[in-house]
Amino acid sequence: MNAWLLATAILLTLGMPPCVWAVGRGTAVERLAGLSLATTVVTAVLLLTAQGFGRGSFTDLGLVLAVLGPAGTLVFARFLGGRSIDTAGARETHEDT
Repeated sequence: MNAWLLATAILLTLGMPPCVWAVGRGTAVERLAGLSLATTVVTAVLLLTAQGFGRGSFTDLGLVLAVLGPAGTLVFARFLGGRSIDTAGARETHEDT
């Protein structure tokens, strides 16, 4: 095991559990932040793994994820996050009448 793979193991061990916790248990805003942070952590893991094993394909995956990760977060916020807000607003309107 070299230093790159050790850094990958440490990042996965210490970086991913808070992301999973936020995505699984937080409010809608905390879930979105957890998803965005998980994308960043996975990108770093893929880049560190590419250096550790000396494989360029992992580098390509990491760079593609770095480019598409923020777009995926925006899509999640727009299409999935908007539904829960609209549903909550409809319930409040229904309860008022």
